[in-house]
Amino acid sequence: MFDVLRHRAYRHLFAAQVVALTGTGLATVALGLLAYDLAGPHAGMVLGIALTIKMLAYVFLSPLAAALTEAMDRRRVLVALDLVRAVAAACLPLVTEIWQVYVLIFVLQAASAGFTPAFQATIPTLLPDEEDYTKALSLSRLTYDLESLVSPALAALLLGLVSFNALFLGTALGFVGSALLVVSVALPRPGASRTGGLATRSLRGLRLYLATPRLRGLLALNLAVAMPGAMVLVNTVVLVKSELDGSDRMVALALGAFGGGSMLAALALPRLLDRFSDRPVMLAGGIAMAVTGLGLALWVALLGLTSGPLLLAWFLNGIGFASALTPSGRLLRRSAGPEDLPALFAAQFSLSHACWLLAYPLAGWLATVTTPQIALTVLALIGAAGCLAAARLWSPAVPPEPQA
Repeated sequence: MFDVLRHRAYRHLFAAQVVALTGTGLATVALGLLAYDLAGPHAGMVLGIALTIKMLAYVFLSPLAAALTEAMDRRRVLVALDLVRAVAAACLPLVTEIWQVYVLIFVLQAASAGFTPAFQATIPTLLPDEEDYTKALSLSRLTYDLESLVSPALAALLLGLVSFNALFLGTALGFVGSALLVVSVALPRPGASRTGGLATRSLRGLRLYLATPRLRGLLALNLAVAMPGAMVLVNTVVLVKSELDGSDRMVALALGAFGGGSMLAALALPRLLDRFSDRPVMLAGGIAMAVTGLGLALWVALLGLTSGPLLLAWFLNGIGFASALTPSGRLLRRSAGPEDLPALFAAQFSLSHACWLLAYPLAGWLATVTTPQIALTVLALIGAAGCLAAARLWSPAVPPEPQA
């Protein structure tokens, strides 16, 4: 997998992703502490609103950003957005009011809504060989999982030396480092600007996405993964603390089991995708998450929740999560020409986060008003329905779509 790093341009972009993700992980810890400093016991509401702002920016601004920047030099766009993110992060230690947090989070996430799809669309143009691109996708998934484990540990180490506000400066430095790495490589020139107004160009990626059978299947699979995935990300602390009377360390172990499963799948996927096509691998990942959720719900109903089954279920969920989502970039690359890739990646970014925008509050609400087994069952059943829809929409009998 790591031999793909022999490509200089990709190596620099991968390093940019690593340092930016590390900075983002520090900000996640620091934002929680800042919210508590400003709002005390109401910090959860502040964080909830901040996360909602993040998701709304991702869903609605990503296609618009792709349309606005389609004819611009991609390297300059990425560097400019990194610097906007750095300035927003550097301003967070200066806030004195909660509304200022919301404004800065909006600015930071709006820049990310433009940066991330453009960055993702650049990788397949740098790595035209599908085997190399598959390795890059797995490496990216592995990086996200490692960040979820390393950044909190790094933050804990730094908090022994500095105040939480200093972590935001680390975030800003991460974005600056990312900008320096991006500017150090030559990136493909943009294609000719599309005709039509801004609204037409903003919606082009969405129209292309929804007109492509395999991508309609991918959208259903995004929903299938988001539902049980939200159960893990939203309710792990509730299950461990309230149902198991566990410690903070147990919460970290449970989330680590999910990340560990995802990392294992990411390491195995390049060889697995050499033997099998994307469709059965991705559907198997979604089905595994649904079956795991139903299995854990049955266990809880019959025997009660214990730590062993929870850790195993979260580990299996991690495997399914990475298996279902990691190859999605391969589908996007096959569904458009190079000039349409930024718009298509922006559409995937927007639509996938719309699924999470539905899943997060539903998972939280179910855990609040029902029992764990009911929450697990409902989310798993929605996930199973999403897998069924994906299988029907993305039929193996449908021939490959021509590139737009």
